[in-house]
Amino acid sequence: MIESKTWMCLICGWIYDEATGDAEHGVAPGTPWSQVPLNWTCPECGARKEDFEMVNI
Repeated sequence: MIESKTWMCLICGWIYDEATGDAEHGVAPGTPWSQVPLNWTCPECGARKEDFEMVNI
């Protein structure tokens, strides 16, 4: 099984988990960060994808 990674918004701390995705905003569960669209934004604060950093939880 491939380990999913988590990415944290550096602005508000919201966590994107590759395993759960962000289906509410068009990103299916299991979507790797590299395949999240560039125009996707943080659902909490609207930060851009470049404002996220990979974190180990």
